[in-house]
Amino acid sequence: MSGRPAPARRQAGAALLTAMIIVALVATLASGMVWQQWRTLQVEQAERGQAQAAWVLQGALDWTLLILREDARTKGSAAAVDHLGEPWAVPLAEARLSTFLAADRDHSDDAPDAFLSGAISDAQARYNLRNVVQQGKVVPAELLTLQRLCRQVGLAEDTADRLASALRRAQPASGGQDSDGGSETPLMPERAEQLGWLGLDPLSLQLLLPQVTLLPVATPVNLNTASREVLAAVLVGSDLAGVDRLIQHRRSDPLRNIGDATPLLGAQVSPDPARTSVSTQYFEVVGALRTEDLVVTQRSLIERRDMNNLRILRTERIAPERVASPGFQP
Repeated sequence: MSGRPAPARRQAGAALLTAMIIVALVATLASGMVWQQWRTLQVEQAERGQAQAAWVLQGALDWTLLILREDARTKGSAAAVDHLGEPWAVPLAEARLSTFLAADRDHSDDAPDAFLSGAISDAQARYNLRNVVQQGKVVPAELLTLQRLCRQVGLAEDTADRLASALRRAQPASGGQDSDGGSETPLMPERAEQLGWLGLDPLSLQLLLPQVTLLPVATPVNLNTASREVLAAVLVGSDLAGVDRLIQHRRSDPLRNIGDATPLLGAQVSPDPARTSVSTQYFEVVGALRTEDLVVTQRSLIERRDMNNLRILRTERIAPERVASPGFQP
């Protein structure tokens, strides 16, 4: 009877099984190493992309400062009229970055595609919640304005009351003590997007956010740039028909002073010079850089006192948004 002895067959089977286990183990380790290397490359690529985006967006911000400085120089002072027909108010539509680099002789067209967009907006076109509480107390006239604004956006008036109360408690009184002396003092927001810290629910925040801002100090509303809702709230005694006439008029003929608004609104409406103006000191700048798989957005607040005094008060990088694209899967 022929054939391999049983012990030999068992040894061959064990050797084959061992070889298969080793091959599987090596394949697993190799796959893990490839995955780790891929992840490292992805992280490095993302960090490099964000660093390059930061450099480009900083350059765009410097360009914005030049635009605002030139605007002030042309008008003679930062206190001159600011309106939506000026060059700074024209947004930069998304454009290929190479368009701006065409004059650079060292620039080559083989770089990855990148697209830049941005806009300058008047921060005083929105109602400044910093007006509501001054010296630790709620200002009655400003509370009424906030109540009217809440009505305009479809919120109950008690939303304004609760927000004003929270703002008062969040602002420390003189001497650095909490306004109410309690332990549940809310944290004071630095930006309007953080009003949720004061207990504002997401829906109310969504409705109110386009109309309000939080600037370092109390500021008047610019009648040349404010929205219909803000104008109706800040112009005591006005009706929507008068506000619409003002908006229609300023498109072709911006207000040169707040007195120009009275014939449009009616003799019964007299804009308060302490709460309204036709010029702006604070601007918000938003820039975005889009590459093949990443969108980086930066938002800055600029104060312009005059053509020689422009300051970047704050700059924040909005979390990068990665564009979905096929890639290595472990």
